[in-house]
Amino acid sequence: MARINTNVPAIVAQRALRQSQRELQVSLERLSSGLRINRGADDPAGLISSELLRAEISGIQKSISNSQRAINIIATAEASLNEVASLLTDIQGLIVEIANDAAMSEDEKQANQLQINSAIESITRIANTASFAGRKLLNGELDYVTSGVDPTMIGTYAIHRCQFGTASYIPVDVAVTVSAQHAQLQIRNSAITNTINVEIRGSIGTTVLSFTSGTSVTDIMAAVNRESQASGIEAVYLNDANPASGMAFQSIGFGSDEFVEVTLLPGSGALTLYRPDGTTQSSSTMRSIGRDAIASINGAQVIGRGLELNLQTRTLELSLTLDKNFGIGSTTFAVTGGGALFQLGPDVNTNQQVNLGIQSVAASRLGNPLIGYLSQVMSSQAFDPTRSLSNANYASQIVNEANRQVSVLRGRLGAFERNTLQTNIRSLEVTMENLISSESAIRDADFAYETSRLTRNQILVSAGTSVLALANSSSQNVLALLGG
Repeated sequence: MARINTNVPAIVAQRALRQSQRELQVSLERLSSGLRINRGADDPAGLISSELLRAEISGIQKSISNSQRAINIIATAEASLNEVASLLTDIQGLIVEIANDAAMSEDEKQANQLQINSAIESITRIANTASFAGRKLLNGELDYVTSGVDPTMIGTYAIHRCQFGTASYIPVDVAVTVSAQHAQLQIRNSAITNTINVEIRGSIGTTVLSFTSGTSVTDIMAAVNRESQASGIEAVYLNDANPASGMAFQSIGFGSDEFVEVTLLPGSGALTLYRPDGTTQSSSTMRSIGRDAIASINGAQVIGRGLELNLQTRTLELSLTLDKNFGIGSTTFAVTGGGALFQLGPDVNTNQQVNLGIQSVAASRLGNPLIGYLSQVMSSQAFDPTRSLSNANYASQIVNEANRQVSVLRGRLGAFERNTLQTNIRSLEVTMENLISSESAIRDADFAYETSRLTRNQILVSAGTSVLALANSSSQNVLALLGG
């Protein structure tokens, strides 16, 4: 049929040409942007998946950045703690030198004390100045805040980690079911009835004492207590109200690490000793071992080390030392805030956060109330080592405890960096690689495929243009019918 009002072949050619031009435009857009999906219409499902992946990738990138920043913070604190440890080592050496009384003049001792004073002041200055981006690290600003701690029941405590989540505070319920005990061997008489030669051994060392028949327990106690710093054994009455009831050789410390061992030496007379449970033995050597405290903290059973209890759960990690008079009983306090919160994952929840406590290392905080604090080792303070050998001994114990506290804090920070932060970064980097690969597979253009489509569409557009020209000229054939 030959019609001229409506050129149907031209309309068909136009539609095909428009389709080819649209596809050519899509190919050009994908090749110029490098993306297969430039708008939702390109692939609605793919767009949703890729946008979710992009959001997750962004969160992981920030998590890696957060972890790296946390490593920088820990490194800053570690460097300052290293200086504190070095100063404590110097202080310990100076105290030992002061204790060499016969070889040190008073002027030399005072010169050493001046160095000790300067070192202690430097420790406090480091604690007050160590900072990262304006945040103080070692002055206690990043330590936890507690409420309701009874000092008559808990001597010292440190909260190392606490996950609050949405809670405003974390209660800590401590119930002691088995009390810590000294190691102890008892003489249940007012005096000994034989001449004895005994070797008394404790966790610190050994001493040998001799007593004649009839020596009272009061005199035996005085002799034992004069040697207590050398042996780690002290002597106490079984009943202060009735000294005639007898005495006990007792370890200074508590727990299974402490012991009392009494050995009758050759030529010694008989001596009957009793353990606290009433048992005795006939051999020449008798030994008693101390007992560790056992407690329940927030429902979790904790076997202590002497008076020291350590709890480690997902939400709470702490260490505390019971007061020596605590016995069996319970006490409660609360962690109400504080700590250093690190966001280490892409989602803001407690599973992807770590809360860490960094205690103050100021001189007034290093040590403990049982033996004293580092600030008390300075001139004219309670444990000024130049005043007496006893003070030097206590000062040395305080510095040892301070050194232990700093070392433990450094170890905790090092473990946090190595086992938490570094592993978190490595894990997140692998996750990010896989997510980026998945997002790329969905959203990025395949240039080989798109180039072939571009060539195809270019050919179709050229062909369509030529066909449209032929369709437009085909109507002119009707003139041949009219003109003959």
